[in-house]
Amino acid sequence: MTSPRLTCAGLTGGHGTATAFRDVDLAVEAGSVLALLGPNGAGKTTLLLTLAGLLPSQAGAVTLDGTRLPGGRPTAANRAGLVLVPDNRCLFTTLTVEENIRVAARRGGPKPAAMLEIFPDLEKRWSLPAGALSGGEQQMLALARALVQQPRVLLVDELSMGLAPLVVEALFATVRRIAGEHGCAVVLVEQHIGLALGAADSAAVLRGGAVVLHGSADDLSAEPERFERAYFGTAGSTPGSAPGTAPGSAPTSTPRENG
Repeated sequence: MTSPRLTCAGLTGGHGTATAFRDVDLAVEAGSVLALLGPNGAGKTTLLLTLAGLLPSQAGAVTLDGTRLPGGRPTAANRAGLVLVPDNRCLFTTLTVEENIRVAARRGGPKPAAMLEIFPDLEKRWSLPAGALSGGEQQMLALARALVQQPRVLLVDELSMGLAPLVVEALFATVRRIAGEHGCAVVLVEQHIGLALGAADSAAVLRGGAVVLHGSADDLSAEPERFERAYFGTAGSTPGSAPGTAPGSAPTSTPRENG
C-alpha cells in the first residue's frame, strides 16, 4: 500500500485565538489531487495556509512523507517541498514573465524556459511584465512559478477565481497533468465544484470548520443528494450553473478514485 505524501491528523487552526477549522484528518498521495470544497467561511483557505506553514496550528500534526513539519514556519515548509499558489497569485507585476519564474527557481532545478513546455501560451508573453497579462495568463504564470520549485505538494487556492469558463477548464486539466506527470500531490481549494471533482481523485467537504464528508471524487459525484446535505447542511438545494453548486452543475471529466 502506498504511503500518503501529505497527511494531517487532528489538525486544528485559525487566526490567533479564533478557531477556523478543527480536528481535520486528511491524506493525499503523490500523483493525486485532493479537492477541498465547502461554502464561504468554512475554513478551507485557513487550512491551506496552515498546511503551508503560514499560520501555526492550534493542535494536531502535518507530516510530509512521514516526517512531521514544524507549524508556523513557511520557509521550512517550502524548503521541504510544500508550495502555495495563493488566490491573489502574488506576482511581481513589474517584473517580466521570465523574471517572475527565475526568482522562484531552485539551484539545480529546472530552468525557467522549461515551464514553456507546460504553459506554451506564456512564450509570447515571456518578456512582458506580469501586470500586462490577462487573468488566465497570470494564473498560468503563478502555476509555472510554483512548478519550477519542484514541489512535492502543490497547494492551490481558488484556481478559477475571476476567470472565463474555457480558461478554467484548461487550467484544471493542467493541474491534473502536473500531478500525474510530475508526481506531486495537489491540494486544491475551489468553489467550482463540478470542475474540481472532475480533476480530483478524492475530495473533502468542510462546513463550519469541520470535515463533514470525505471520499473519492467518483463517490461524491455519484451521490449528489448526500453531497448537498454535507455542503449546504440541507437536502433541499437544487443544482444549478453557478460555481458553488452541487455535482453535475458544471462539466466534469471522469474522476479517478483515490482510496
